[in-house]
Amino acid sequence: MSNSSSISNFLLLAFPDMRQLQLLHFCLFLAISLAALLGNGLIISAVACGHHLHTPMFFFLLNLALTDLGSICTTVPKAMHNSLRDTRNISYSGCAAQVFFFLFFMSAEYFLLTIMCYDRYVSICKPLHYGTLLSSRACAHMAAAAWASGFLNALLHTANTFSLPQCHGNSLSQFFCEVPQILKLSCSKSYFRELGLLAVGISLELGCFMFIVFSYVQIFRVVLRIPSEQGRHKAFSTCLPHLAVVSLFISTGFCAYLKPPSISSPSLDLALSVLYSVVPPTLNPLIYSLRNQELKAAVWRLMTGCFQKQ
Repeated sequence: MSNSSSISNFLLLAFPDMRQLQLLHFCLFLAISLAALLGNGLIISAVACGHHLHTPMFFFLLNLALTDLGSICTTVPKAMHNSLRDTRNISYSGCAAQVFFFLFFMSAEYFLLTIMCYDRYVSICKPLHYGTLLSSRACAHMAAAAWASGFLNALLHTANTFSLPQCHGNSLSQFFCEVPQILKLSCSKSYFRELGLLAVGISLELGCFMFIVFSYVQIFRVVLRIPSEQGRHKAFSTCLPHLAVVSLFISTGFCAYLKPPSISSPSLDLALSVLYSVVPPTLNPLIYSLRNQELKAAVWRLMTGCFQKQ
């Protein structure tokens, strides 16, 4: 019986052995990561450089783009390296770091999405109190709370997961280190503590989800009472991108973690893991840019300014 202290590395077994498919996975991940880096990088630069975008909504969007960049850079580079070098290894410390940073960025993103929902709720339902409830100090405190909560959540899960003895080898059926996969290697009955932490985390996430649902019910009630069509369109244009991002984030996570075990297969698990860990960070910039004229104009000015300097 081996334990975690005797394991020096893990094996990531999600990708097939065929060299052509490994190179195809490398090319796909390269294209996805470049798209994510470009999209989120443009949003961060546009918001940081555009003084007219220094509002609570765009401040939280900048933080969201940072979490997207962090999560995509945590999982994809190692998968690309393994596919290109025809290897499956990841060191024990590298696996622990990957688990920590992935949980950190994903948790912070979920809390930021909840805060962004509160921003839209106050903007539409309590516009006279917007400057007070979402002052610069309040926004900074809320963003700091989201990052700190994500850090604490990641630290607790990572420390607990890697303190469990590993009795079932070191092979992970995933392209990155994931807590559920590592728990499968743990000794019988030794993972109850982690399941307790997961239950607490799910309860917190469910509370955030209920808050988002309640907020949007109130938002749509107010928007539908706006007499002018132009006013309704403007209100929807600021809410629909956020609602689309939240739906994509939650639905892909639910599909990955709450699917029936009877339909589980290596290829399906791989597809769902890519769907919830890689697709949202790549599509979020596109979703936010499609309907937000201010953001599109700022990104366009940034790009044309860079080309003119060249």
